[in-house]
Amino acid sequence: MSEEHNRRAWLVRRADPPGDEVVGQVWLPHGVVALSAAGGGELEPGAGKDRLREVTERELGPSATYTEKLQRVEELHAFLSVMRPGDVVCALAGGRLFTGEITGGVVRQAAGDGRCELRRPVSWSASAAWDELPEELRERLWGPHEVVELTAVRHLLDAVRRGEAARAAAPRELRLPEPDAALARSLLVHDAAWLRELRDLLWDERQLVLYGPPGTGKTHLALAFAEFLGGGPGQVTLVQFHPSYAYEDFFEGFRPRQDGPEGGIAFRLTAGPLRELADLAARPERRHIPHVLVIDEINRANLAKVFGELYFLLEYRDRSVRLMYSGERFALPPNLFVIGTMNTADRSIALVDAAMRRRFAFVELSPRVEPVRGLLRRWLAREGRDSEPADLLDALNSRIPDPDFAVGPSYLMKPGVYRDGGLERVWRTKILPLLAEYHYGEDVDVAERYGLEALRAALREDGPAA
Repeated sequence: MSEEHNRRAWLVRRADPPGDEVVGQVWLPHGVVALSAAGGGELEPGAGKDRLREVTERELGPSATYTEKLQRVEELHAFLSVMRPGDVVCALAGGRLFTGEITGGVVRQAAGDGRCELRRPVSWSASAAWDELPEELRERLWGPHEVVELTAVRHLLDAVRRGEAARAAAPRELRLPEPDAALARSLLVHDAAWLRELRDLLWDERQLVLYGPPGTGKTHLALAFAEFLGGGPGQVTLVQFHPSYAYEDFFEGFRPRQDGPEGGIAFRLTAGPLRELADLAARPERRHIPHVLVIDEINRANLAKVFGELYFLLEYRDRSVRLMYSGERFALPPNLFVIGTMNTADRSIALVDAAMRRRFAFVELSPRVEPVRGLLRRWLAREGRDSEPADLLDALNSRIPDPDFAVGPSYLMKPGVYRDGGLERVWRTKILPLLAEYHYGEDVDVAERYGLEALRAALREDGPAA
């Protein structure tokens, strides 16, 4: 895969009120893009998301919502650690879009009041008037976020850089982008063909479920894959099901709301996450853009209660139904896709009935088969660490008779595991309790069968599994 093909594209927006002035008077003449932030030494390239969350908590304070804080962490992480020299970057000012290329790493400058400005050098090369831009590109440029990935429309930005913005032909048909080797590497998947099959299944069925034991990276993969397909987080909504979750939470229902200046309470029809995403996807100017709903722990809710009449629409995308509360006719737009995750070690898997199984494609993520099987070993190699944790995990899973209770690699892909005593601590407090639950009521010494000492002794005698 060529270096040119692997380049990403970004919009960096100045959120402060005089944003146009800053872009025109600082960024363009000085050849930079910048992100203002609280924090000092914590904001270094490669800073982990835990550290960025601490910075964000101080910066935004308790009044900010969880979603706002999550978005801010992702913006800082992208600017500090994901952007690379050679990536395409653009900025808006004075009714024009300016494009260029990132030429270096992050430089941090003090900005007073405990804040700093993160800068990246840019070689600005071209611009185009807003009205000249293809409609698909203009759609991606709307919004409040300061850092937005635009890799999905990089070909349109390249056209702007060549002075061909007005002639750039934006495809209007709905399509799902094809996963490539760069995405496979970022997700530590052994082969992009597996991701392409995932894409094809989602295109054919519109809904799929990633299922497997705990720690196999189901949620991480679902979110990353959804953002790739939709072209960024703006087209992705995440919900997590639980036993109390209902149709009124998921789609629409009457909720108490403050009514008037006197502070009275009235019940108003309120859209849930699925209705909001469906309404967004159904807008005429967005119908060619994939939108993805990620449902984490899909098997932990009463699915018939949550989906209601939407069960029908999952199978018949070209039909509509009358909604229970509003009475409107409603159809799921064809550009709305659903990815669920399901933990096979959870006994609530019994709640997934035959009707649900018929409407979703099911893809297994198991420590015994690729891409999960070799994921920890690939991660350790990328991080420059010894392969012993991968050998131990393989030995452990070879001793667990039920594949639904195998242990996934994500338990051993955290920084704390590699501090002094970290591996032993994670094994004692995370992994052995899982297996104790599996063997509950049986006469099994979990530590003797699955403990680190027993596994290391077996590896010394038999060697790592092939």
